Amino acid sequence: MIKNCKYSIIFQVCGLVMVEIFLVSSCKKKAIIGEDAYGGGIGSFGIKFLNETPEPEIAAPGTAVMIQVEGLKEYQDTLKFFVNQTEAEVHEVSDSTIVVIIPETASSGGTSVEIKGQIFFGPEIKVSGNVEADYFEGAGIDGFILDYKLLTSGNYLLTGAIKDYNTQATKDKPISNLLQIRPDGAYQTSLEFGKGAGGAVYTINQLPDGSFVIGGSFNSYHNENGIQNITRLNADGTLDTMIVHLRNPDPTDIINNSDTVAAFNGGVIGRVQRTFITTDDTTVTLVGRFSKYVRYFYEESTKEQKIRDETAISQLVRLKLSDGSMDSTFNFDELTNQSGAGGNGAINDAVIQNDGKIIIVGEFTSFHGQPANRIARINKDGTLDATYNAGGTGANENINSITYNPTTQKYLISGIFTNYNGKETRGIAMLDAEGKNDAGFEFGELTGGVANYAAQLNDGKIIVSGTFDRYRNVVRQGFMILNSDGTLSAKYNNTGSFQGVIEAIHESPGTAATSVLLMGNISRFDNEKVGNIVRINITN
Repeated sequence: MIKNCKYSIIFQVCGLVMVEIFLVSSCKKKAIIGEDAYGGGIGSFGIKFLNETPEPEIAAPGTAVMIQVEGLKEYQDTLKFFVNQTEAEVHEVSDSTIVVIIPETASSGGTSVEIKGQIFFGPEIKVSGNVEADYFEGAGIDGFILDYKLLTSGNYLLTGAIKDYNTQATKDKPISNLLQIRPDGAYQTSLEFGKGAGGAVYTINQLPDGSFVIGGSFNSYHNENGIQNITRLNADGTLDTMIVHLRNPDPTDIINNSDTVAAFNGGVIGRVQRTFITTDDTTVTLVGRFSKYVRYFYEESTKEQKIRDETAISQLVRLKLSDGSMDSTFNFDELTNQSGAGGNGAINDAVIQNDGKIIIVGEFTSFHGQPANRIARINKDGTLDATYNAGGTGANENINSITYNPTTQKYLISGIFTNYNGKETRGIAMLDAEGKNDAGFEFGELTGGVANYAAQLNDGKIIVSGTFDRYRNVVRQGFMILNSDGTLSAKYNNTGSFQGVIEAIHESPGTAATSVLLMGNISRFDNEKVGNIVRINITN
């Protein structure tokens, strides 16, 4: 028995060695593009893509493209050829090539052949059209962009959760949630942000004197504490500060008689989503996910222990730009010493109208105790405007963003809702100034995911991003451009896969083309890796 076992072991070891030799030999075999993707199945049918470069490499819809591939001649009457999942017309098949016509609705992406239920993958084809990406050099932004401001110099001041840009951040000069770049993407250091904000900056405004108001989720700036999610910066990017006199338990230690603190003495407990400066530039309205207003009493504070007052304020507050004190004429009842009830769910986004009223969207179904299904308008005194969307039912699920184009005077909302004011719509709706559906816009069927952003350009075209893979049964992988009526814009949907969320866009109209800067949490555009910012040129 022992001898038999010995021979059995030797046989098994030899078998394993033979298997290992076979595997090593197999691994050394040259890989051919698009051989049977389901190895061990029916077989490869002898299909071999021979070259990764189609002829031509870039082709417009309606153009014939030749691809080198062996083994298709036998199946020319039954095969199907796809360009980025869109079936293409097969024009000619030879022993070593296939010629196909780029479909009118095709976009850039990989090619594939289907034969008897098996898929064979080929090279990528770049589909030309009226949209072309202009990529910035380098790795881009480490983090994501939430807001921006176009400066008088032509540079962009970007804010968000930003930790680096093209590896430019250093220990002595870090990049902490504020970043200045030139239009060509070059890093700029003319603004002195120092150590920057101690958390994400969600919103930024610039005042006529060049100074800035930033809001978000941070409690320090350049390592200066005493800041609660909003502060004011000087025009050069430094913190606007003042010297305050303090209580000093030890008068002999005169260094504790005073302190340098933020001049804007006011803030909130919770995140600031949006800020809006009033037309007279005297106050700033905060919208967000906060529950209290706070202000420091420095005259009762010591250097080690700052005393502050807290007031119950829900989601909306207006502060004076001169010193950060609260404007009690907005969303505040002096008898109860608190604000209105606010929403029974979070505010996700907001825009301001020309008359100073603010439209808010989010996850609430009531606001200030009144029905308001995920959208409402706030009067200039902070009360709910009952005339907005009067008689409308609002959205049946959450609204995540709202944008406004002053040229077209239209609003676009996006989210996970499927119905707005009784009209079926899959996550996008166009509204007028009073919150009613725009009769000329019809958003089509969206499959494979949801829309997370929509904004209208000055010429009426609409940019949409999300996690979807098809729109009206046309392959659109996370990004598309629509006409103002909601149909896909012909020749403007040639780009391939998009991954991420757009948080903001900046449009620069031109004679021959319109340049649009896309900013947000973007990892891929037109099948290429990007660092949360990319410019697209849209031919007029």
